Amino acid sequence: MRNQRAMPRKVATANTSTKKTERPNLISKETLLIGGHINGGIKKAIPRAEEITARTLQIFLGSPQMWASPSPTVAEITSFKSGVKEKKLGPVFVHGNYLVNLATADATNLRKSLENMHNGLRLADTVGASGLIFHPGSSGQGPYEEALIRLVAALKVILDGYSGQCKLLLEVCAGSGNTIGSAFSQFKDILEALDYDERLGVCWDTCHLYSAGYDIATEKGFKATVDEFEELVGFEWLYAIHANDSKTPFNSRRDRHENIGEGTIGRDAFHRMLHHPKLRTLPWILEVPGFEKKGPDKKNIDLMKQLAL
Repeated sequence: MRNQRAMPRKVATANTSTKKTERPNLISKETLLIGGHINGGIKKAIPRAEEITARTLQIFLGSPQMWASPSPTVAEITSFKSGVKEKKLGPVFVHGNYLVNLATADATNLRKSLENMHNGLRLADTVGASGLIFHPGSSGQGPYEEALIRLVAALKVILDGYSGQCKLLLEVCAGSGNTIGSAFSQFKDILEALDYDERLGVCWDTCHLYSAGYDIATEKGFKATVDEFEELVGFEWLYAIHANDSKTPFNSRRDRHENIGEGTIGRDAFHRMLHHPKLRTLPWILEVPGFEKKGPDKKNIDLMKQLAL
């Protein structure tokens, strides 16, 4: 367990709650939700998801490394939503733009990040996504406390007036470059500062957790990780898991994904995680290189299903 002081979570008020009673369209206790990130956006996602037998899926709505806002047509959106329903896929998640940094002190970058996230959240809601998963940002060379203030202020702007069903999901980060999100205490800080706004949530990434210093590869380390998250954040705030093995050693602070069972986390760890009652029914989204280097594939999904038995 990481050396962090436990703090009590915010007591619920009449308008906020740290506990959820339901998660519409997010989990099914009867069916394992195992899938992957699908390249090609809404135009190609459905047939590719079927090809690799994905149940849940994540997509980009535009180029993740360009500021230009995506502009799918009404027909494309309708076709995608119909395909998801017809093929009984879901939940659907959208991954945010990699250029976004809501904690930046650079005014131009912050303006572009705000615009991108503001529009992206609403578009993700329009296409029927349950969550827009994004990296919280980086403090750069400045102190964490100041970066946190900027991040919280940015999230307030993005969420202002928003009443959609798609949530903003802050992703666990590997910890390089002073990124925010490599410690559970930081998610607690963000949620607390935003009065536990239920339009927010958290997404784990197994590679990022391991690289950030959470030893999910061992039974003892996994238990400590689960206990710390429950104490500081709470599993009612966890909505999805990026399932990735790691190319790099424990606590490397590097984000290098590997196929399931081929990295330093290992199969036993995924078996433990897939059998944990707090994690088993969540959507598991593969972001692995694939055994043929073409991204998430059926072989990785089949392996996850075997490990879940």
